[in-house]
Amino acid sequence: MPKRILQGVVTSNQNEQTVTVLVERRFKHPLLQKTVRKSKKYRAHDEHNKFNVGDTVRIQECAPKSKTKRWEVIDA
Repeated sequence: MPKRILQGVVTSNQNEQTVTVLVERRFKHPLLQKTVRKSKKYRAHDEHNKFNVGDTVRIQECAPKSKTKRWEVIDA
């Protein structure tokens, strides 16, 4: 099964080797036909602490690295 890849914006990098990434998805409401924006935050592994708040990054699914981290940053 292929690993999912998402794109989002870094909202926090205060923890060591971890960034919080806000991923926004847009879809059309099934009944109202209006475009709806939903967002979700993912905690991702950042091996070398090189990403800062505001950076656009791509994250990829991986095996669990900690209690909350199941994603890793692949590039900016």
